[in-house]
Amino acid sequence: MDVHQEAEQLRQVPIFSKLDPSKLKLLAFTSEAVAFNDNEFLFHVNEPSDCIYVILDGKVEILAEMEDGTSLAVLTMNQNTLIGELGALRNTPRSATVRAKGAVRALRIGNDMFLQLVSENSSVALDIMRQLSDKLANTHLQLEDAQRRVQHLEHPAS
Repeated sequence: MDVHQEAEQLRQVPIFSKLDPSKLKLLAFTSEAVAFNDNEFLFHVNEPSDCIYVILDGKVEILAEMEDGTSLAVLTMNQNTLIGELGALRNTPRSATVRAKGAVRALRIGNDMFLQLVSENSSVALDIMRQLSDKLANTHLQLEDAQRRVQHLEHPAS
């Protein structure tokens, strides 16, 4: 795939859809096309956050580490989504493990380029804030649901 094709594919990603074509081409040029096989890891929890991924084709699973050392898939992310932006924005290690669910094709964007893109494009920054707010709201709902389940297990209705 060449830079023009990658730029067109980036245009399909909602947060990049309003970018000027020259910025899309620069983003495509400075990113790296990568492929992952089924069950291959994109990254692991606590690894350095050196990049984000844009999922072009396929799905990835966000995994939670259980106390017994096993992993549990807690969320599936689809095509045209960003993975790893939280670590890039916070400059902290990865907060989760992510693995391919089937074949995945992605673009790897280095943190420097991603942060430059966010700081220079208010529409991108706003869309990322919205996405992170949605993730936070969903996590909050999942936590409330888990708390209700635990309460039900601890105090079953008589």
